[in-house]
Amino acid sequence: MPFQYLEYYNGTTGLSVGVNKVLFSEQTPFQKVEVYETDTWGNLMTIDGMVMLSEKDEFVYHEMIAHVACFSHPNPKRVLIIGGGDGGTAREVLKHPSVEHVDMVEIDEAVVRASKLHMPNVGDFSNPKLHVLYENGLTFVDDIPNKYDVIIIDGSDPVGPAVDLFKQEFYDKCYAALSENGVLTGQTESPWVPGYHESMQSVFGALKNAFDLSKMYLAFIPLYPTGMWSMAYASKGIDPLSSEVIERVQKGLASFGSSLKYYNKDIHTASFALPGFVREIIE
Repeated sequence: MPFQYLEYYNGTTGLSVGVNKVLFSEQTPFQKVEVYETDTWGNLMTIDGMVMLSEKDEFVYHEMIAHVACFSHPNPKRVLIIGGGDGGTAREVLKHPSVEHVDMVEIDEAVVRASKLHMPNVGDFSNPKLHVLYENGLTFVDDIPNKYDVIIIDGSDPVGPAVDLFKQEFYDKCYAALSENGVLTGQTESPWVPGYHESMQSVFGALKNAFDLSKMYLAFIPLYPTGMWSMAYASKGIDPLSSEVIERVQKGLASFGSSLKYYNKDIHTASFALPGFVREIIE
């Protein structure tokens, strides 16, 4: 029997998606993982009642969180993804020929299992460069002997096991876990939702304290609350808008840009242009 998936992000204002049936529902020790077959967006994964991705629009999030980071670094070889159990971020990272090793640290095995079962085209789990580790990303970065060139924080919203991914101590550890030219990206919620502002301010304050350079950039994802989504970029000095980075973007996209649906050279640059009301949140 068809029904509606409802996600409220401010009072009783929110998102409605038509659902044909429930494909997966499991309460794990960490969270509730569900996958729905929708009438418009393909299969849709939620965690604790919040949209994580749909088959139809996932490319926006995954391309933007992966390629901004990987093109900004001059030669990314080792990449750490914290979260990302659906596999989409790893799929995009692995398009970069220089990447030799990707560790995806996902706290909840059920997320990976649900994605493999019901979103088989999202992940690239058979790639030998990808190593899936079922651990807590917060403690994984405590002591990293072999540093990473890129760290991508692909966590869920700041509730449950993901809440500490928005705090200073975690970003200090990430800085220490990065190599000399290290780059970090992560998702930081919607500027339109007042309830997210505190966590956004927490992240960007922490990044400013921990890193040499930090910026917000934007992407537009239909099934995320309000459709406008913010992401964080931080580095040990590399400016994502420098001429060297833009040259890398242009050269790299010549080899695999045809496989992308959202990210391109113009989007890379334009995504860092922030409306005034967004700047006010973090400044």
